[in-house]
Amino acid sequence: MAGHPENSHPTHTFAALVKSDAALAELANSPYTKAASEESFAAAKAALEANGFKVTVAENKAEAFETVKGLIPAGSSVNNAHSTTLEEIGFITYLKGDTEWNNVHAQILAETDYAKQGELRRTIGTTVDYYLTSVAAVTETGALAHGDLSGSKVGGVAFGAGNVIVVAGSNKIVKDEDAAYKRTTEFALAAESARARDAYGVPASALVNYEVIKKSMPFNPNRIQVVLIKESLGF
Repeated sequence: MAGHPENSHPTHTFAALVKSDAALAELANSPYTKAASEESFAAAKAALEANGFKVTVAENKAEAFETVKGLIPAGSSVNNAHSTTLEEIGFITYLKGDTEWNNVHAQILAETDYAKQGELRRTIGTTVDYYLTSVAAVTETGALAHGDLSGSKVGGVAFGAGNVIVVAGSNKIVKDEDAAYKRTTEFALAAESARARDAYGVPASALVNYEVIKKSMPFNPNRIQVVLIKESLGF
């Protein structure tokens, strides 16, 4: 597993952004950058499973890469939300190459008319067979919390996609839903804003949509799968 692809955006990890963006300086030693304790990890895993989510544990990012790769059947349509975690495990680099899947993300980005690109994000982007993403927080009570600006991510995760694979480092684990919102607004949004400044030249990102998924879908309980990694990844 040592030969998994490299990070496609190494300048957008939290460690890199905290060095390049002064606005993140006060978060450099945040507890949100640390891997969770074994007790916290075990509590989150057990609670997620009790709430109906299928959970796979990966020891490290190389193992996470192989796990995600093995969860998607050949011939499936695939899309991904922006995810520093997916970049760090090498999966975005892998998706850009020749795979056994139909990567609609590449088709969306190939459309240069922003209005038409937005429509593709709404239609084929959120209704793929497998939607890949991370979250801002995983709670010890078994909930997944995340947000976005456009709604494309929360829409795909909540209902649009046939299957969802959530990949999260254990630094995302927090006590409860209140702590999840605090982590999202005080840490993840700040880090994403730093990434947006570098990637898009905008002043900041914004949390327009916020979603907490408390349990698996009753009539499709295996729809959301969580790959929980015993490392600190993403933000």
